[in-house]
Amino acid sequence: MSPTAAQNPSTTPEGSSPHLYGAHGHVTFLGAGPGDPGLLTLRAVEALSQADVLVADARVHDIVAAHIRPGVDTPLRAESDAASTAPASKGSDLPNAEDAADSAMAAARAGKRVVRAVEGDPGFDSDAAREMLALAADGIPFEVVPGITPAVGVPAYAGVPLRDAEGTDVRFVDARTADERCWTEVGASEVTAVVSTTLDGVGAVAGELVSGGRKPDTPLTVTLAGTTTRQRTFTATVGSIAQVLKSAKVLPAADGGQPVIAVVGERSAAAQREQLAWFESKPLFGWQVLVPRTREQAASLSDQLRSYGAVPAEVPTIAVEPPRTPQQMERAVKGLVTGRYEWIAFTSVNAVKAVREKFEEYGLDARAFAGIKVAAVGEQTAKSLVEFGVKPDLVPSGEQSAAGLLEDWPPYDPVFDPIDRVFLPRADIATETLVAGLIELGWEVDDVTAYRTVRASPPPAETREAIKGGGFDAVLFTSSSTVRNLVGIAGKPHNVTVIACIGPATAKTAEEHGLRVDVLSPEPSVHRLAEALAEFGAKRRATAVEAGEQVKRPSEKRPARRRSRS
Repeated sequence: MSPTAAQNPSTTPEGSSPHLYGAHGHVTFLGAGPGDPGLLTLRAVEALSQADVLVADARVHDIVAAHIRPGVDTPLRAESDAASTAPASKGSDLPNAEDAADSAMAAARAGKRVVRAVEGDPGFDSDAAREMLALAADGIPFEVVPGITPAVGVPAYAGVPLRDAEGTDVRFVDARTADERCWTEVGASEVTAVVSTTLDGVGAVAGELVSGGRKPDTPLTVTLAGTTTRQRTFTATVGSIAQVLKSAKVLPAADGGQPVIAVVGERSAAAQREQLAWFESKPLFGWQVLVPRTREQAASLSDQLRSYGAVPAEVPTIAVEPPRTPQQMERAVKGLVTGRYEWIAFTSVNAVKAVREKFEEYGLDARAFAGIKVAAVGEQTAKSLVEFGVKPDLVPSGEQSAAGLLEDWPPYDPVFDPIDRVFLPRADIATETLVAGLIELGWEVDDVTAYRTVRASPPPAETREAIKGGGFDAVLFTSSSTVRNLVGIAGKPHNVTVIACIGPATAKTAEEHGLRVDVLSPEPSVHRLAEALAEFGAKRRATAVEAGEQVKRPSEKRPARRRSRS
């Protein structure tokens, strides 16, 4: 039998080709964690980036698929998509473990590097263990990349430490396989029990614990959708948890099989959860926030919103197209290379992109900017220049706008400036503020249309319905055009939706369209706008807590739809 990677670390596939394993490939069993994509380990991301084939459990497929190379084979997902068109019995999770094992084995036999991704940690997955034994019997090398198991990660996100200063013993129980002896041992002891079960199995777990000897008043927490922005944690006792869940109306039939983690024990810190619930107390926890920008433009903004607990949804309201007459842009780029300009000023990421594409068309790179001063408005514009290989010489020290750039722009001085001309690649709808200001400072300006902005296509029907029906908790408007275009392509946001605007002009446009502005950024910066929304959410949460009310998202306060009479 060939040695496994676990037996011989020198056979790991990092940076190597499948042929190093002879006729067989290699399988990496990878723990994808409990649900938060940020909990993947660095080694897991590295393994995914090297994979030829991805075989992933349905619950974690989207988490791991974000890190694979384009064109990587995902046979299990293809089978799942095909099967989804056929009826399935309740509780089935097609494709099953046998499908996964067969897919991984077949790909490895073909000499492929396979990543077999499972929820949590492979060491806690009995199906993964059986697959490893089958690989070992077939002489196929494998390795294991541990992940964070839900039994450990979910309580951490719920603010429920499993051990106290006295070193309480912890017992992990899988309710699916626990027998009477197990429940008797856990019930009769004082250990902190971490029970993996399902939503409709919580009552049965509580009954088994009481039958085993646990007192009904023993503290207990139950966490649903742990480590995700849908997470909800309920604090009760073993005797009262079933009624608490019923009163909270979290036992619909459709969700009965949803996995949950229950933590039981006198020292499980359930009573301290109000102070320790760091995740669910984030200012925008669970908020669905609409960002009317393209995915490329919204990347850092969406990351910031996620750090506040929000779920951002990017919906582009404008589309960027080349200028109708490209000759002006071509002449300007040639002039930049031949020394026609002293300065080039970028006012948007799209302007950088347009110039970069023209450079690539001519076989040029960032070295063509040698000897030319470069200005940029906004941190994202500056960042895109740095990614291009160009460090801006001038970024506004104050307001990140054309006016802010003019505040810092030096007047033309024939002694120090051998050339008096500025190249300004912009959108076709750009205002004249910057051009007029530069001319007033003594500069000649080539104001060139680098790209055109047009209204984007309408988003999918379900997104439009969510916008108009109050499915979003907040909308971030970053310009007047985003207000006009969003209303034009998707309709007016519902009146329960929090409207956040980047500045007074944008707020005025929103009000002209019949929207109530709730949040106004103190500075014209998308990141300050996100901060302002988070501050709004924090105050809203604090008010609810002080009043002893349940913290609800804006969308949860929509009036219930009336049922149509039959």
